[in-house]
Parts: sequence; C-alpha cells; structure tokens
Amino acid sequence: MFKKGHRANTLNGVLLVALFSLAAFYISQLQVVKSLSLSPLIVGILLGTLYANTLRSKLPQEWVPGIKFCTKQVLRTGIVLYGFRLTLSDVYAVGLPAIVVDLIIVIGTLGIGMALGKLLKMDSQTTLMTSTGSAICGAAAVLGAESVVKCPSHTTAVAVSTVVIFGTIAMFLYPVMYHSGWLNDLGDIGTAIYTGATLHEVAHVAAAGNAMDPTDTLGIAGTATITKMIRVMLLAPVLVVMAIALSYQRNKASNTDGNNAVKERTKITIPYFAIGFIVIIALNTLIGEYVGVTNVKDIPFNSTIEYLDTFLLTMAMTALGIETSIDKFKAAGAKPFVLALLLFVWLLVGGYFLSLYIPQLFI
Repeated sequence: MFKKGHRANTLNGVLLVALFSLAAFYISQLQVVKSLSLSPLIVGILLGTLYANTLRSKLPQEWVPGIKFCTKQVLRTGIVLYGFRLTLSDVYAVGLPAIVVDLIIVIGTLGIGMALGKLLKMDSQTTLMTSTGSAICGAAAVLGAESVVKCPSHTTAVAVSTVVIFGTIAMFLYPVMYHSGWLNDLGDIGTAIYTGATLHEVAHVAAAGNAMDPTDTLGIAGTATITKMIRVMLLAPVLVVMAIALSYQRNKASNTDGNNAVKERTKITIPYFAIGFIVIIALNTLIGEYVGVTNVKDIPFNSTIEYLDTFLLTMAMTALGIETSIDKFKAAGAKPFVLALLLFVWLLVGGYFLSLYIPQLFI
C-alpha cells in the first residue's frame, strides 16, 4: 500500500480523509449538532457519504489505497486506543448487576438478531454487522466487526446508519420516559443500568444520562456511562468468538463445495486489535493505580490520547462513507432497518425488565 512509487498517491488519499475528518470535528462542535449529540464519527461518515454521491467520480484512482488504509489499519489502531477510556476499576465500581445485565443484553441481542435475520431472509454479513452495532457500542462495534467479518464498505455504512437512527431516537425517548415517571419502578440505579445497557452509542448514553440527571447527584449519569463502558469492554471477547465462528463456517462451506472437492482450510482470523484493546485497558488500570487517581480522565495524557483516538476513528468512519454510494444503500433494501427496529424494541422492552429484576437478585 505504501510501496515505493505509490507512497505519494496513497498519502494523498490519507490526507483527503484527514481533511474531511477535521471538518467533521468542526461541524460536531456547532451548537445545533451538539444538541443532537452527533459525535465526529457520525458527522464524518455523513460527510464521506455526501462526497461519495457527488464528487467521488473525480477522485484519482491512485488515491483509493489511502482511503482503504484508513478503513483498515487506522481503524484497528483507533479500536486499540479506545481502551484508554476504560479501567478495570470502572467495572468494579458498578458491580455485578450491571455486568450481568450487559452480558444478557449483548448475547441476547446477537442471538435474536441472527434469528430475525434468517426470518427476514437477510444475508449473514449484514445481519451480523447490524446486530453487533445494536448489541455493543454502536459505530465502534460495527467498525471492529468489519475487520473480522470482512464485508463490503456499504454493508458497514448501512449498519452504522441503523445505529444512528435508533440510537438518536432512544437518546430523546429515555429522558422523556424518565421525567414522565415511566421508569420509577427501576429506581435511580436501575434507570442508570437500563440506559447504559441498552442505548447504542457512548454519546447517546452520556446525553440521555445528563438529561435525566444533569449534576449526577442521583448517580444516574455516571453509572449509566460506566455500565455502557462495560458493554464496550465486551467488544474484544465478542470479536474473538466471532472470528472463530466465522472461520468454522467458512471451513464447513469449503469442505462441502463441489461435492467435497475443495478441502481448503480457512485460518482463524484472530482480531489482535481486540486483544490489544483489552491489554490497553489493563495497562490503563495499572497506570491509574500507580499515579493514584480513580477517574480515568485524570490519568496523565489520557485526554490527549482520547482526542487522538476519536480523530482516528473519525478518519475510519469518513473513509467508509467515501466508499459508500446511494446505489449500494438501495441494494441493501429496507430489511436492515426492519431488523434494527425489532432489535430496538427488544432493547427497549427486554432491557427494562432485565434492569428491573436482575439488580434485585444481588440485594
């Protein structure tokens, strides 16, 4: 990709994505955009998609490898650095109820999503990507899964779109339900667990938590965010299991292809970036204990690393957008959005009852 003779063109592609990402950061700070809690990642994919459907044809083909570099290597680096936002102390602070609810939500959403995908007669890649986005941490989970599933860029963009739509709806809906008294039976901690365990994006959780508990005097905003970050931590083991399962399926398919004529074994694609993600969390925990701070944001250089990481993930999202055209969205059809809607209903209803009854088991 950066071979001699092609480095300049590849670098031009990377710089193009970087410029779009800088624009995404600027736009995300506009008041109207901030009020919608649209992160630079989401703005980036929107800008990239807009470019893909207007001026993409004028992009020199020699620059394309640079864009693909952003969707692969830059993405994986961003996922690893995402670990600096977490510590193992965060998990301990929230306790077992939140962990159990998160586990059931993640496993249940993936299982229900795959079953519904078969009923809707969707292709397995789109089903898996859409389900992963709903199950774990929205766009970041979709990006992580993309490296394992190895699906087309437009499939990733469709999955991210479902996260944006239903995550944004939930972000406004949860505070309305809270202030209307519909969540009274959950209590403050139950409401926090419900919010963190079922909303799609970290930004959605932060916005909804702040709308319900602006000063965090009730502990809703903080606990909801930590519960959400525990879900984020589950991304690594899910990706490893996903890699093993997909490898098994591909081996099985190759063994039955052409009356068993093809016996090629498919190597298991170990998502080392996911393992790196966990290693970084452990390292971050040790650093926090060494310097004697309890808040992850107080760990030296973490704010800078988080800013850099957000920029790298924005570059990855922007590059995916540049590789996505409206024609590809049309080819995907309405089924991914129907699947995302059904999963949204499961998170809304199933998550409520889990958050109501699971914490009572640990009293």
